[in-house]
Amino acid sequence: MPTLRQLEYLVALADLRHFGRAAQASHVSQPSLSQQLRALEQRLGTVLVERNQGSVELTPIGRELAERARGVLVAVEDMRELARRAQEGNAGTIRFGVTPTLGPYLMSNVILALHRQQPGLRLYIREGIPDEQALELARGQLDMLLGPLPIAGEGAIVEPLFRERLRLVAAPDHPLAQRPVLRKSDLKGAQVLSLHSAHHLHRQVAGFCMELGMELLRDYEGTSLDSLRQMAATGLALTILPDLYIRSEVGGSAGVKVLEVKNWQPTRSIAAAWRHGAAFADAYARIAECVRCEALTIVGA
Repeated sequence: MPTLRQLEYLVALADLRHFGRAAQASHVSQPSLSQQLRALEQRLGTVLVERNQGSVELTPIGRELAERARGVLVAVEDMRELARRAQEGNAGTIRFGVTPTLGPYLMSNVILALHRQQPGLRLYIREGIPDEQALELARGQLDMLLGPLPIAGEGAIVEPLFRERLRLVAAPDHPLAQRPVLRKSDLKGAQVLSLHSAHHLHRQVAGFCMELGMELLRDYEGTSLDSLRQMAATGLALTILPDLYIRSEVGGSAGVKVLEVKNWQPTRSIAAAWRHGAAFADAYARIAECVRCEALTIVGA
């Protein structure tokens, strides 16, 4: 029978299509990963991987086995989690993924509320890129995640929680900040800063720029919302920040002015997700409801 290690390596290769990156993600050397996959092929008596120069593709049977292996690995991880939490005598520690454009400005309130409601519950919070965390959720490396829609991946329950306003901001002395009334047509040609393209927020901002004729600056990509606000405060360009960030104590609007544009109120939708059939789905649903309540309390909805 195949070993769990071999199944893990096959799934990693299916996801990353590269021996080196699959080995790195699996925390082994590339020769070790290749050796284990060849051993798996010999044990099953079939070719799973097409090894072409410069590219890696799974055979049709390889792809089918990788999908089944993914289900096996998730089931094994769920069994380990059940055993661990049974030893702890409660829901234990929930591995919680969150986007960095949301977590620092909301999760402290959520943690305090959950501690009041469920003193024995602990969250291990890890920030990351939403698409990458959706993959970790599917692999069983996260229990649930919080991020903007759409949340990628299959086999997940996605629970929409709230809509969040996105705010256009500029330095107080920026020409657009001096106008008493702003219309969408006034934004044409304005330069806009955003985060790295891996972030959902970047893709939204790029869409707004196309819609309104603004120019998305490509020679600077912020590493955080703080860096975007600080760069906008210099007058270099406009930027777009989530409402929870602006309202939070750790974020805020220092150095910038929020611009109200007539007939334009962009938003993003925030959702929680967990694996379908997860053993502690009821606990995840309660956490999701707590997130919703805390977010709506902050924004006053």
